[in-house]
This record gives sequence, structure tokens and C-alpha cells, in this order.
Amino acid sequence: MDSVISNTSPLQYLHQLAHLELLRSLCGHVIVPPAVVGELRAGIRAGFDVPDPTLLDWIKVREPAAGPALRLVVDLGAGESAVLALALEIPGAIAILDDALARASGERIGIRVVGTLGILPQAKKKSLVPAVRPLLERVETLRFRLSERTKVTILRRAGELFSFTTACATSFVTTAISGASGPLCLGLPE
Repeated sequence: MDSVISNTSPLQYLHQLAHLELLRSLCGHVIVPPAVVGELRAGIRAGFDVPDPTLLDWIKVREPAAGPALRLVVDLGAGESAVLALALEIPGAIAILDDALARASGERIGIRVVGTLGILPQAKKKSLVPAVRPLLERVETLRFRLSERTKVTILRRAGELFSFTTACATSFVTTAISGASGPLCLGLPE
């Protein structure tokens, strides 16, 4: 299994969904930089429902060799920068990041990147969750910024949404075999 390095928000949202253990089940262990630990502890002190990664034996804290001052992109937070720095140091590492700029920055420098929601279809394929749709609905109530395009992509990957073209082709084949006639894909009465 490749090394997985997480930023703050994936840990926060999976914890708030009561599915933080998905990371352990899918990855074995997860690496976080001290900057992420600091962000989560600040959240705890402020009264937010976030995990303390130092209490979880499957989360390992590791400082990037370049140190905490490394800032790959000016607009990235300390946690995001440290996650990307660690991912550069560890061959084959996967960075779990939700911030669009952080994800784009990682991809631009050759880091494999996945977001919190990208984990959910994998969890379903391994029967760790029965369905992804309810989790997407719940994460939206937690103020996770989720575009319709992303939602559709995640649901398709989870096998919970089929394209209109596929549905029409299936309907056409079924209708052709049964000999029925009428509007196939529009759902209109004849």
C-alpha cells in the first residue's frame, strides 16, 4: 500500500460523518504533518467536532524534511503545504486534499491527489459503506462545498448514478426485445 498523507479537512469531515475509520480500513495507516495536528487541536480548543490524530494509533505524525516553513504556493495553508512537501519526499505517496488550489498544485508537481469524497466510492467497493449518496447528502449539511459536477462524478464512481445515455440505451433494448412502443427516455405518456 502506498503512503497516504492527509490534510485537516479530510480527517475533519470523515470524523463528522462518523466514518474516519474508512481511512484505516482502506489505507492501514495515514501520515499527517504537525501542521495538521496543530490545526485539528486548534479546532478542538475552539469547540469544533474534530478528531485528535495523536489519540489514533493508525495516524503517524511526520515532519517534512524541508521543515514547516516550506511554502510551495503562497496561497496554501501550512497544513496543505506540509502535506504536499511530505508527498514529494515519499515516493508514490497519495495526498488527501480538498482545497482546489492545493489539489491543482499537487497534480502540477506530479503528486497523486484524492479528495475526501474520492475515498467514498472505494469504501463502497470494499463493502465498508452500503451507499455513498447519503454520505454526500450529509457532508453538504456540514458546509462542505460540493459542486453538482463533483456529486455526479462521485455517484457514478460509486455505481449509484448512471448516465442518461446508458439509461436510454437500456430502455431501448428492453423495449425492442419486449415489442413495446412509445417514448423511451422522456417518461411521457403515449
